[in-house]
Amino acid sequence: MPTTIKDIAKRTGVSHSTVSRALRGDPLISFETTSRIRQAANEMAYLPSAAARSLKTNRSQVLGVIVSSIDDPFFSEIVFGIEEAAQEAGYRLFMAASQHDPAREQKIVQAMMEHRTDGVIICSSSFSPNQGRQLLDYGFPIVVVNHQGAENFHYSIFHDDVDGSRQVTRHLIELGHRRIAYLGNSLSGRTTLDRLTGFKAELQAAGLTVPLEYIHHVAGNDPQFGMDGSKFLLKLELPPTAIVCFNDMLAIGVLKGCREVGLNVPDDISVTGFDNITFSAYTHPPLTTFDQPKQSIGSEAARLLLDLLDTNPDDKVFQPKEIILKGRLLVRNSSAAPPLSAISKKVSTRN
Repeated sequence: MPTTIKDIAKRTGVSHSTVSRALRGDPLISFETTSRIRQAANEMAYLPSAAARSLKTNRSQVLGVIVSSIDDPFFSEIVFGIEEAAQEAGYRLFMAASQHDPAREQKIVQAMMEHRTDGVIICSSSFSPNQGRQLLDYGFPIVVVNHQGAENFHYSIFHDDVDGSRQVTRHLIELGHRRIAYLGNSLSGRTTLDRLTGFKAELQAAGLTVPLEYIHHVAGNDPQFGMDGSKFLLKLELPPTAIVCFNDMLAIGVLKGCREVGLNVPDDISVTGFDNITFSAYTHPPLTTFDQPKQSIGSEAARLLLDLLDTNPDDKVFQPKEIILKGRLLVRNSSAAPPLSAISKKVSTRN
């Protein structure tokens, strides 16, 4: 039989209510009594009943988390940060992946209701405003992470992608590159636009112009899209000497695309990523990228949502909030000075 509060009360010689209050950390219970009760609870392998707590607090102690895709390592690190902060507060996670599918999004909203999640963190950049409004209509507190429709919500966490992209582009310019292309993800909305904005701003600050064909968007994050993008850019009449990729996943595909046409990175062409996923340090060559504080983004999102849950919705003191975090440039071996010979000559001999 599992240990109950009644068992702990009998062992420690106090009332049931004292045990309950001590385990909740009630400051009115003395430190000595609380320590004695918690020690007994640990020795007796006591596990609090989530169902009983839910009935008493009218809370499920579950936070909903919506990501675009479960196989993207970028989201896994954000979720790790969310989970750490949630567990510290006694919450569990209910996760769902939208896969950029409106029908799937509708099912996710229904599932969040059925599981009685206390609040929702939306990490899917393209989760539709209609479904987001439906969650709000159901009364869910919502925090969004890097969401393209953040203006539809009051609470959001962002990474400063404009600044990050400027740093990546500045690094390539300082290496001597002048023909720099941008490979974006058309499905990532505000995120890819912010990174493109930073890319353009840094080139403009250096007095450089970007040919229209040097800005190319693909419809996803998969490395295969990176390969497809590299084929387009490397077949241009005057190919770039460096490619700034929307994220590391695309950059991994670009690295393979370069190898397939006989180009050596970084001797013949430089490639940069963004996000610093775990794999980026193990590519060949290791990828120059921008390190987003992914776990911090996740933990900040969870803490903001937990603050919302502890705040009276009618409390006017808790104003809309946007938190912006900054990362750092990581220079590895995929970026170097441009080759002395024109890259166009080497590419043309292999087409």
